[in-house]
Amino acid sequence: MKHNNQKTLRLAGCMLLMGIMTFVLIGQSAQAEMVGLEKKAPASFADLADEVKHSVVNISTTQVVKGSPLQPFSGPNAPFGEFFGDDFFKHFFGNMPKEGMKTHALGSGFVISKDGLILTNNHVIKKATEIKVKIESGKEYDAKVVGRDPKTDLGLIKVKPDSDFPKPLRLGDSDAIRVGDWVMAVGNPFGLGQTVTTGIISAKGRIIGAGPYDDFLQTDAAINPGNSGGPLFDMKGEVIGINTAIIAQGQNIGFTIPINLAKELLPQLKAGKIVRGWLGVMIQDVTPDLAKSFGLKETKGVLISDVTEGSPAAKAGLKRGDVVKGFDGHEVENAHTLSRLVAATQPNNKAKVDIIRGGKEKTIEITIGTMPQKIEGQLPEKATAWGLSVQDITPELTQQLGLNPDEQGVVISGVVPGGPAGEAGLRSGDVVKEVNRQEIHNLNDYNQALEKAKQDKSLLFVIKRGGGTMYVVLKSVSKD
Repeated sequence: MKHNNQKTLRLAGCMLLMGIMTFVLIGQSAQAEMVGLEKKAPASFADLADEVKHSVVNISTTQVVKGSPLQPFSGPNAPFGEFFGDDFFKHFFGNMPKEGMKTHALGSGFVISKDGLILTNNHVIKKATEIKVKIESGKEYDAKVVGRDPKTDLGLIKVKPDSDFPKPLRLGDSDAIRVGDWVMAVGNPFGLGQTVTTGIISAKGRIIGAGPYDDFLQTDAAINPGNSGGPLFDMKGEVIGINTAIIAQGQNIGFTIPINLAKELLPQLKAGKIVRGWLGVMIQDVTPDLAKSFGLKETKGVLISDVTEGSPAAKAGLKRGDVVKGFDGHEVENAHTLSRLVAATQPNNKAKVDIIRGGKEKTIEITIGTMPQKIEGQLPEKATAWGLSVQDITPELTQQLGLNPDEQGVVISGVVPGGPAGEAGLRSGDVVKEVNRQEIHNLNDYNQALEKAKQDKSLLFVIKRGGGTMYVVLKSVSKD
Protein backbone atom coordinates (compact mmCIF):
# COMPACT_ATOMS: atom_id res chain seq x y z
CA MET A 1 0.00 0.00 0.00
CA LYS A 2 2.81 2.36 0.91
CA HIS A 3 4.58 1.47 -2.31
CA ASN A 4 1.49 2.37 -4.32
CA ASN A 5 1.19 5.75 -2.55
CA GLN A 6 4.77 6.60 -3.41
CA LYS A 7 4.20 5.61 -7.01
CA THR A 8 1.12 7.85 -7.17
CA LEU A 9 3.03 10.81 -5.71
CA ARG A 10 5.87 10.39 -8.23
CA LEU A 11 3.31 10.30 -11.09
CA ALA A 12 1.60 13.44 -9.82
CA GLY A 13 4.94 15.18 -9.52
CA CYS A 14 5.86 14.29 -13.09
CA MET A 15 2.52 15.61 -14.36
CA LEU A 16 2.99 18.87 -12.42
CA LEU A 17 6.49 19.30 -13.84
CA MET A 18 5.23 18.70 -17.39
CA GLY A 19 2.46 21.25 -16.84
CA ILE A 20 4.96 23.86 -15.65
CA MET A 21 7.23 23.21 -18.64
CA THR A 22 4.27 23.49 -21.07
CA PHE A 23 3.21 26.78 -19.46
CA VAL A 24 6.74 28.14 -19.77
CA LEU A 25 6.97 27.11 -23.43
CA ILE A 26 3.61 28.68 -24.23
CA GLY A 27 4.67 31.87 -22.48
CA GLN A 28 7.95 31.96 -24.40
CA SER A 29 6.09 31.39 -27.68
CA ALA A 30 3.59 34.17 -26.93
CA GLN A 31 6.42 36.49 -25.92
CA ALA A 32 8.29 35.72 -29.15
CA GLU A 33 5.10 36.37 -31.14
CA MET A 34 4.60 39.73 -29.41
CA VAL A 35 8.23 40.66 -30.12
CA GLY A 36 7.61 39.78 -33.77
CA LEU A 37 4.55 42.05 -33.86
CA GLU A 38 6.49 44.85 -32.20
CA LYS A 39 9.18 44.57 -34.86
CA LYS A 40 6.53 45.00 -37.58
CA ALA A 41 5.19 48.20 -36.03
CA PRO A 42 7.47 51.15 -36.97
CA ALA A 43 8.99 53.04 -34.08
CA SER A 44 8.90 56.21 -36.17
CA PHE A 45 7.83 57.33 -39.65
CA ALA A 46 10.45 60.07 -39.78
CA ASP A 47 12.91 58.27 -42.08
CA LEU A 48 10.13 57.30 -44.48
CA ALA A 49 8.77 60.85 -44.53
CA ASP A 50 12.26 62.28 -45.22
CA GLU A 51 12.65 59.85 -48.11
CA VAL A 52 9.43 60.62 -49.98
CA LYS A 53 7.94 63.98 -48.96
CA HIS A 54 10.18 66.05 -51.26
CA SER A 55 8.43 64.57 -54.31
CA VAL A 56 4.93 65.53 -53.14
CA VAL A 57 3.80 68.87 -54.57
CA ASN A 58 1.11 71.45 -53.82
CA ILE A 59 -1.23 72.32 -56.68
CA SER A 60 -3.15 75.58 -56.89
CA THR A 61 -5.59 76.25 -59.72
CA THR A 62 -7.40 79.27 -61.08
CA GLN A 63 -10.76 79.06 -62.77
CA VAL A 64 -12.99 81.71 -64.32
CA VAL A 65 -16.38 81.18 -62.68
CA LYS A 66 -19.29 80.42 -65.01
CA GLY A 67 -22.24 79.96 -62.68
CA SER A 68 -21.90 78.92 -59.04
CA PRO A 69 -18.39 77.76 -58.15
CA LEU A 70 -20.00 75.19 -55.82
CA GLN A 71 -21.79 73.52 -58.73
CA PRO A 72 -19.04 71.04 -59.72
CA PHE A 73 -18.77 69.76 -56.15
CA SER A 74 -22.23 69.95 -54.56
CA GLY A 75 -25.70 68.76 -55.47
CA PRO A 76 -27.05 65.25 -56.14
CA ASN A 77 -25.08 64.72 -59.36
CA ALA A 78 -21.71 65.90 -58.09
CA PRO A 79 -18.84 63.38 -57.78
CA PHE A 80 -18.74 63.69 -53.99
CA GLY A 81 -22.10 65.38 -53.38
CA GLU A 82 -23.19 62.70 -50.97
CA PHE A 83 -20.14 63.38 -48.80
CA PHE A 84 -19.79 67.18 -48.94
CA GLY A 85 -22.60 69.69 -48.66
CA ASP A 86 -22.65 73.34 -49.78
CA ASP A 87 -21.90 74.54 -46.23
CA PHE A 88 -18.71 72.50 -46.18
CA PHE A 89 -17.35 74.09 -49.35
CA LYS A 90 -18.46 77.57 -48.30
CA HIS A 91 -16.55 77.07 -45.05
CA PHE A 92 -13.44 75.94 -46.94
CA PHE A 93 -13.45 78.47 -49.80
CA GLY A 94 -15.09 81.39 -48.00
CA ASN A 95 -17.34 83.86 -49.82
CA MET A 96 -18.05 82.80 -53.37
CA PRO A 97 -17.14 85.16 -56.21
CA LYS A 98 -19.73 86.23 -58.74
CA GLU A 99 -20.00 84.82 -62.26
CA GLY A 100 -17.12 85.86 -64.49
CA MET A 101 -14.70 86.32 -61.59
CA LYS A 102 -11.73 84.11 -60.81
CA THR A 103 -11.76 81.48 -58.09
CA HIS A 104 -8.88 79.44 -56.68
CA ALA A 105 -8.64 75.88 -55.39
CA LEU A 106 -5.93 73.81 -53.77
CA GLY A 107 -4.86 70.19 -54.04
CA SER A 108 -1.89 67.88 -54.08
CA GLY A 109 0.04 65.71 -56.50
CA PHE A 110 3.26 63.76 -56.80
CA VAL A 111 6.12 63.47 -59.30
CA ILE A 112 6.18 60.25 -61.35
CA SER A 113 8.83 60.98 -64.00
CA LYS A 114 12.04 62.95 -64.53
CA ASP A 115 10.47 64.87 -67.41
CA GLY A 116 7.99 66.62 -65.10
CA LEU A 117 4.88 64.43 -65.09
CA ILE A 118 2.74 64.77 -61.97
CA LEU A 119 -0.18 62.54 -61.05
CA THR A 120 -3.19 64.01 -59.24
CA ASN A 121 -7.01 63.90 -59.17
CA ASN A 122 -9.17 65.03 -62.05
CA HIS A 123 -11.34 67.11 -59.73
CA VAL A 124 -8.27 69.08 -58.66
CA ILE A 125 -7.50 70.31 -62.19
CA LYS A 126 -10.93 70.12 -63.84
CA LYS A 127 -11.80 73.32 -65.79
CA ALA A 128 -8.68 75.06 -64.50
CA THR A 129 -7.50 77.96 -66.63
CA GLU A 130 -4.20 78.19 -64.75
CA ILE A 131 -2.28 75.56 -62.76
CA LYS A 132 0.63 76.29 -60.44
CA VAL A 133 2.82 73.60 -58.86
CA LYS A 134 4.84 74.38 -55.74
CA ILE A 135 7.57 72.07 -54.45
CA GLU A 136 8.78 71.76 -50.86
CA SER A 137 11.35 74.55 -51.20
CA GLY A 138 8.62 76.98 -52.22
CA LYS A 139 9.66 77.19 -55.86
CA GLU A 140 6.70 77.35 -58.29
CA TYR A 141 6.23 75.94 -61.79
CA ASP A 142 3.55 76.51 -64.42
CA ALA A 143 1.76 73.27 -65.33
CA LYS A 144 -0.46 72.13 -68.19
CA VAL A 145 -2.97 69.31 -68.37
CA VAL A 146 -1.76 66.23 -70.23
CA GLY A 147 -4.73 63.92 -69.66
CA ARG A 148 -7.85 63.58 -67.51
CA ASP A 149 -10.29 60.78 -66.74
CA PRO A 150 -13.46 61.88 -64.90
CA LYS A 151 -14.70 58.29 -64.53
CA THR A 152 -11.77 57.32 -62.31
CA ASP A 153 -10.96 60.86 -61.11
CA LEU A 154 -7.38 60.65 -62.38
CA GLY A 155 -5.48 63.62 -63.75
CA LEU A 156 -2.01 64.00 -65.26
CA ILE A 157 -0.20 67.36 -65.53
CA LYS A 158 3.27 68.36 -66.67
CA VAL A 159 5.83 71.05 -65.82
CA LYS A 160 9.20 71.94 -67.31
CA PRO A 161 11.63 70.44 -64.77
CA ASP A 162 14.95 72.00 -63.78
CA SER A 163 17.82 71.01 -61.51
CA ASP A 164 15.73 71.76 -58.40
CA PHE A 165 12.84 69.57 -59.48
CA PRO A 166 12.35 66.57 -57.15
CA LYS A 167 12.98 62.99 -58.19
CA PRO A 168 10.06 60.72 -59.17
CA LEU A 169 8.45 58.42 -56.65
CA ARG A 170 8.28 54.64 -57.01
CA LEU A 171 4.84 53.24 -57.84
CA GLY A 172 4.04 50.13 -55.82
CA ASP A 173 1.53 47.27 -56.06
CA SER A 174 -1.84 48.12 -54.54
CA ASP A 175 -3.06 44.56 -55.04
CA ALA A 176 -0.39 43.35 -52.61
CA ILE A 177 -1.39 45.71 -49.80
CA ARG A 178 -3.36 44.03 -47.00
CA VAL A 179 -6.05 45.23 -44.64
CA GLY A 180 -4.21 46.26 -41.47
CA ASP A 181 -0.97 47.29 -43.21
CA TRP A 182 0.59 50.58 -42.13
CA VAL A 183 0.33 53.49 -44.61
CA MET A 184 1.36 57.13 -44.70
CA ALA A 185 -0.37 60.02 -46.51
CA VAL A 186 1.37 63.21 -47.61
CA GLY A 187 -0.48 66.25 -48.93
CA ASN A 188 -1.55 69.86 -48.61
CA PRO A 189 -4.68 69.89 -46.40
CA PHE A 190 -6.56 73.22 -46.24
CA GLY A 191 -3.59 74.90 -47.90
CA LEU A 192 -1.53 74.57 -44.72
CA GLY A 193 1.46 73.17 -46.57
CA GLN A 194 3.04 69.76 -46.68
CA THR A 195 1.52 67.51 -44.01
CA VAL A 196 2.21 63.89 -43.08
CA THR A 197 -0.44 61.61 -41.53
CA THR A 198 -0.37 57.88 -40.82
CA GLY A 199 -2.79 55.01 -40.34
CA ILE A 200 -3.63 51.61 -41.74
CA ILE A 201 -5.55 50.14 -44.66
CA SER A 202 -9.07 49.77 -43.27
CA ALA A 203 -10.68 47.97 -46.24
CA LYS A 204 -10.24 47.21 -49.93
CA GLY A 205 -12.59 47.27 -52.90
CA ARG A 206 -14.85 50.01 -51.55
CA ILE A 207 -17.67 51.31 -53.80
CA ILE A 208 -18.70 54.82 -52.74
CA GLY A 209 -20.71 56.02 -55.75
CA ALA A 210 -18.02 58.39 -57.03
CA GLY A 211 -17.89 56.76 -60.48
CA PRO A 212 -18.69 53.64 -62.50
CA TYR A 213 -15.34 52.00 -61.75
CA ASP A 214 -15.08 52.51 -57.98
CA ASP A 215 -12.54 50.20 -56.36
CA PHE A 216 -11.20 52.33 -53.52
CA LEU A 217 -8.81 51.52 -50.72
CA GLN A 218 -10.14 52.77 -47.40
CA THR A 219 -7.74 54.18 -44.82
CA ASP A 220 -7.94 55.82 -41.42
CA ALA A 221 -4.91 58.01 -42.16
CA ALA A 222 -6.23 61.57 -41.85
CA ILE A 223 -7.25 62.99 -45.24
CA ASN A 224 -8.74 66.47 -45.61
CA PRO A 225 -9.65 68.89 -48.42
CA GLY A 226 -6.37 69.77 -50.11
CA ASN A 227 -5.05 66.24 -49.67
CA SER A 228 -6.83 65.29 -52.91
CA GLY A 229 -4.36 63.99 -55.46
CA GLY A 230 -1.65 63.31 -52.88
CA PRO A 231 0.02 59.91 -52.48
CA LEU A 232 -0.58 57.14 -49.97
CA PHE A 233 2.64 55.24 -49.22
CA ASP A 234 3.37 51.75 -47.95
CA MET A 235 6.25 51.13 -45.56
CA LYS A 236 8.69 50.62 -48.46
CA GLY A 237 8.14 54.20 -49.58
CA GLU A 238 6.19 53.16 -52.67
CA VAL A 239 2.96 54.85 -53.73
CA ILE A 240 0.04 52.44 -53.39
CA GLY A 241 -2.81 54.94 -53.78
CA ILE A 242 -3.98 58.44 -54.66
CA ASN A 243 -5.98 60.14 -51.90
CA THR A 244 -9.34 61.22 -53.28
CA ALA A 245 -12.34 61.49 -50.95
CA ILE A 246 -13.59 61.41 -47.38
CA ILE A 247 -16.88 60.94 -45.59
CA ALA A 248 -17.20 64.29 -43.86
CA GLN A 249 -19.66 62.96 -41.25
CA GLY A 250 -17.31 60.12 -40.29
CA GLN A 251 -14.05 60.03 -38.42
CA ASN A 252 -10.91 59.08 -40.34
CA ILE A 253 -12.75 57.41 -43.22
CA GLY A 254 -10.75 58.26 -46.33
CA PHE A 255 -10.70 56.74 -49.80
CA THR A 256 -7.77 56.22 -52.12
CA ILE A 257 -7.58 55.23 -55.80
CA PRO A 258 -5.42 52.07 -56.05
CA ILE A 259 -2.18 52.88 -57.84
CA ASN A 260 -2.54 49.78 -60.05
CA LEU A 261 -5.58 51.39 -61.67
CA ALA A 262 -3.55 54.53 -62.36
CA LYS A 263 -0.69 52.46 -63.81
CA GLU A 264 -3.12 50.75 -66.20
CA LEU A 265 -4.38 54.11 -67.46
CA LEU A 266 -1.08 56.03 -67.52
CA PRO A 267 -0.25 55.28 -71.18
CA GLN A 268 -3.67 56.62 -72.22
CA LEU A 269 -3.41 59.61 -69.87
CA LYS A 270 -0.05 60.46 -71.44
CA ALA A 271 -1.69 60.23 -74.88
CA GLY A 272 -4.44 62.58 -73.67
CA LYS A 273 -7.35 60.25 -74.43
CA ILE A 274 -8.97 57.41 -72.51
CA VAL A 275 -10.45 54.56 -74.58
CA ARG A 276 -12.41 51.82 -72.85
CA GLY A 277 -13.71 48.44 -73.89
CA TRP A 278 -17.44 47.92 -74.48
CA LEU A 279 -19.76 44.92 -74.69
CA GLY A 280 -23.10 46.62 -75.20
CA VAL A 281 -25.15 44.90 -72.50
CA MET A 282 -27.26 46.03 -69.59
CA ILE A 283 -26.53 44.03 -66.50
CA GLN A 284 -27.66 43.53 -62.93
CA ASP A 285 -26.51 41.54 -59.93
CA VAL A 286 -27.99 38.12 -59.28
CA THR A 287 -30.26 38.30 -56.22
CA PRO A 288 -31.42 35.20 -54.32
CA ASP A 289 -34.83 35.51 -56.00
CA LEU A 290 -33.31 35.77 -59.45
CA ALA A 291 -30.98 32.86 -58.74
CA LYS A 292 -33.99 30.73 -57.82
CA SER A 293 -35.91 31.81 -60.92
CA PHE A 294 -32.98 30.96 -63.20
CA GLY A 295 -32.11 27.71 -61.42
CA LEU A 296 -28.72 28.94 -60.24
CA LYS A 297 -26.94 27.32 -57.30
CA GLU A 298 -25.46 30.60 -56.02
CA THR A 299 -25.97 34.35 -56.25
CA LYS A 300 -22.60 35.02 -57.88
CA GLY A 301 -22.50 36.22 -61.47
CA VAL A 302 -24.13 38.91 -63.57
CA LEU A 303 -27.48 38.71 -65.30
CA ILE A 304 -27.78 40.25 -68.77
CA SER A 305 -31.09 42.13 -68.82
CA ASP A 306 -30.72 43.53 -72.33
CA VAL A 307 -28.36 43.52 -75.33
CA THR A 308 -27.85 46.62 -77.45
CA GLU A 309 -28.66 46.04 -81.10
CA GLY A 310 -25.55 45.94 -83.27
CA SER A 311 -23.21 45.86 -80.26
CA PRO A 312 -20.24 43.47 -79.84
CA ALA A 313 -22.36 41.38 -77.46
CA ALA A 314 -25.17 41.08 -80.00
CA LYS A 315 -22.76 40.13 -82.79
CA ALA A 316 -21.16 37.45 -80.60
CA GLY A 317 -24.54 35.93 -79.67
CA LEU A 318 -25.00 37.02 -76.06
CA LYS A 319 -28.68 37.09 -75.13
CA ARG A 320 -30.98 38.53 -72.52
CA GLY A 321 -31.16 36.04 -69.66
CA ASP A 322 -27.56 34.85 -69.97
CA VAL A 323 -25.70 34.80 -66.67
CA VAL A 324 -22.05 35.82 -66.95
CA LYS A 325 -19.79 33.84 -64.61
CA GLY A 326 -16.37 34.65 -66.05
CA PHE A 327 -14.64 37.13 -68.32
CA ASP A 328 -11.32 36.36 -70.02
CA GLY A 329 -10.13 34.09 -67.22
CA HIS A 330 -11.41 36.26 -64.36
CA GLU A 331 -14.26 35.22 -62.10
CA VAL A 332 -17.22 37.60 -62.25
CA GLU A 333 -18.96 37.98 -58.90
CA ASN A 334 -21.07 41.08 -59.55
CA ALA A 335 -21.96 43.76 -62.06
CA HIS A 336 -19.27 46.13 -60.81
CA THR A 337 -16.55 43.54 -61.42
CA LEU A 338 -17.68 42.88 -64.99
CA SER A 339 -17.88 46.60 -65.78
CA ARG A 340 -14.29 47.14 -64.65
CA LEU A 341 -12.94 44.09 -66.49
CA VAL A 342 -14.60 45.03 -69.77
CA ALA A 343 -13.59 48.69 -69.53
CA ALA A 344 -9.96 47.70 -68.91
CA THR A 345 -9.87 45.54 -72.06
CA GLN A 346 -8.51 47.25 -75.15
CA PRO A 347 -10.98 47.57 -78.03
CA ASN A 348 -10.60 45.04 -80.86
CA ASN A 349 -9.10 42.49 -78.47
CA LYS A 350 -10.85 39.14 -78.19
CA ALA A 351 -12.15 37.91 -74.84
CA LYS A 352 -13.87 34.73 -73.70
CA VAL A 353 -17.11 35.16 -71.78
CA ASP A 354 -18.26 32.24 -69.63
CA ILE A 355 -22.04 32.13 -69.30
CA ILE A 356 -24.89 29.97 -68.06
CA ARG A 357 -27.78 29.74 -70.51
CA GLY A 358 -30.78 27.58 -69.74
CA GLY A 359 -28.87 25.82 -66.98
CA LYS A 360 -25.95 24.87 -69.23
CA GLU A 361 -22.46 26.35 -69.17
CA LYS A 362 -21.13 27.87 -72.35
CA THR A 363 -18.16 29.99 -73.47
CA ILE A 364 -18.54 32.68 -76.12
CA GLU A 365 -15.66 34.52 -77.75
CA ILE A 366 -16.32 38.19 -78.31
CA THR A 367 -14.41 41.01 -79.97
CA ILE A 368 -14.47 43.97 -77.59
CA GLY A 369 -15.73 47.25 -79.00
CA THR A 370 -15.00 50.87 -78.11
CA MET A 371 -17.19 52.42 -75.46
CA PRO A 372 -19.29 55.27 -76.91
CA GLN A 373 -18.75 58.68 -75.39
CA LYS A 374 -22.35 58.64 -74.17
CA ILE A 375 -24.30 55.48 -73.44
CA GLU A 376 -28.06 55.83 -73.39
CA GLY A 377 -30.39 53.79 -71.26
CA GLN A 378 -28.66 53.33 -67.95
CA LEU A 379 -30.11 50.55 -65.86
CA PRO A 380 -32.68 51.91 -63.41
CA GLU A 381 -32.60 51.15 -59.74
CA LYS A 382 -32.80 47.40 -59.17
CA ALA A 383 -35.97 45.91 -57.80
CA THR A 384 -35.71 43.66 -54.79
CA ALA A 385 -37.93 41.00 -55.65
CA TRP A 386 -49.62 40.53 -58.59
CA GLY A 387 -51.24 43.88 -57.60
CA LEU A 388 -51.02 45.63 -60.94
CA SER A 389 -53.14 46.61 -63.95
CA VAL A 390 -51.89 46.74 -67.53
CA GLN A 391 -53.12 47.88 -70.94
CA ASP A 392 -52.14 47.60 -74.57
CA ILE A 393 -49.72 50.14 -75.99
CA THR A 394 -51.65 52.84 -77.85
CA PRO A 395 -50.33 55.61 -80.13
CA GLU A 396 -51.10 58.08 -77.35
CA LEU A 397 -49.06 56.08 -74.81
CA THR A 398 -46.26 55.66 -77.33
CA GLN A 399 -45.96 59.42 -77.62
CA GLN A 400 -46.51 60.09 -73.92
CA LEU A 401 -43.88 57.58 -72.76
CA GLY A 402 -41.42 58.22 -75.57
CA LEU A 403 -41.59 54.64 -76.87
CA ASN A 404 -40.57 53.37 -80.28
CA PRO A 405 -43.48 53.33 -82.77
CA ASP A 406 -43.12 49.55 -83.13
CA GLU A 407 -42.80 48.90 -79.36
CA GLN A 408 -44.46 45.65 -78.24
CA GLY A 409 -45.62 44.61 -74.79
CA VAL A 410 -48.12 45.99 -72.30
CA VAL A 411 -47.90 49.14 -70.20
CA ILE A 412 -48.43 49.06 -66.44
CA SER A 413 -51.26 51.49 -65.76
CA GLY A 414 -51.50 51.03 -62.00
CA VAL A 415 -49.71 49.42 -59.03
CA VAL A 416 -51.29 48.54 -55.67
CA PRO A 417 -49.11 49.90 -52.83
CA GLY A 418 -47.79 47.04 -50.69
CA GLY A 419 -48.74 44.40 -53.29
CA PRO A 420 -46.31 42.06 -55.03
CA ALA A 421 -45.73 44.47 -57.92
CA GLY A 422 -45.29 47.40 -55.56
CA GLU A 423 -42.93 45.44 -53.34
CA ALA A 424 -40.92 44.49 -56.44
CA GLY A 425 -40.53 48.14 -57.41
CA LEU A 426 -42.78 48.22 -60.46
CA ARG A 427 -44.51 51.47 -61.32
CA SER A 428 -46.92 53.00 -63.80
CA GLY A 429 -45.38 53.51 -67.22
CA ASP A 430 -43.17 50.41 -67.06
CA VAL A 431 -43.50 48.21 -70.16
CA VAL A 432 -43.80 44.45 -69.57
CA LYS A 433 -41.74 42.67 -72.23
CA GLU A 434 -41.67 39.09 -70.84
CA VAL A 435 -43.44 36.99 -68.22
CA ASN A 436 -41.67 33.78 -67.18
CA ARG A 437 -39.51 33.85 -70.32
CA GLN A 438 -42.58 34.20 -72.59
CA GLU A 439 -42.48 37.24 -74.86
CA ILE A 440 -45.37 39.66 -74.43
CA HIS A 441 -46.61 41.44 -77.54
CA ASN A 442 -50.04 42.52 -76.35
CA LEU A 443 -52.65 42.17 -73.62
CA ASN A 444 -53.74 38.74 -74.87
CA ASP A 445 -50.20 37.36 -74.49
CA TYR A 446 -49.99 38.84 -71.00
CA ASN A 447 -53.29 37.26 -69.86
CA GLN A 448 -52.27 33.87 -71.27
CA ALA A 449 -48.94 34.03 -69.44
CA LEU A 450 -50.64 34.84 -66.13
CA GLU A 451 -53.17 32.03 -66.63
CA LYS A 452 -50.35 29.60 -67.29
CA ALA A 453 -48.56 30.69 -64.12
CA LYS A 454 -51.57 30.98 -61.82
CA GLN A 455 -50.26 28.26 -59.50
CA ASP A 456 -46.78 29.76 -59.31
CA LYS A 457 -45.57 31.50 -56.17
CA SER A 458 -43.45 33.94 -58.16
CA LEU A 459 -43.28 35.53 -61.60
CA LEU A 460 -40.21 36.58 -63.56
CA PHE A 461 -40.87 39.82 -65.45
CA VAL A 462 -38.73 41.63 -67.99
CA ILE A 463 -39.51 45.31 -67.66
CA LYS A 464 -38.55 48.19 -69.92
CA ARG A 465 -38.19 51.50 -68.15
CA GLY A 466 -36.82 54.52 -69.96
CA GLY A 467 -34.01 53.36 -72.23
CA GLY A 468 -33.14 50.23 -70.22
CA THR A 469 -34.60 46.85 -69.37
CA MET A 470 -34.41 44.78 -66.22
CA TYR A 471 -35.52 41.48 -64.73
CA VAL A 472 -37.89 41.65 -61.77
CA VAL A 473 -39.25 38.86 -59.56
CA LEU A 474 -42.77 39.24 -58.18
CA LYS A 475 -43.62 37.16 -55.13
CA SER A 476 -47.19 36.14 -54.38
CA VAL A 477 -48.57 37.19 -50.99
CA SER A 478 -48.61 34.29 -48.54
CA LYS A 479 -52.03 33.30 -47.23
CA ASP A 480 -50.68 31.49 -44.18
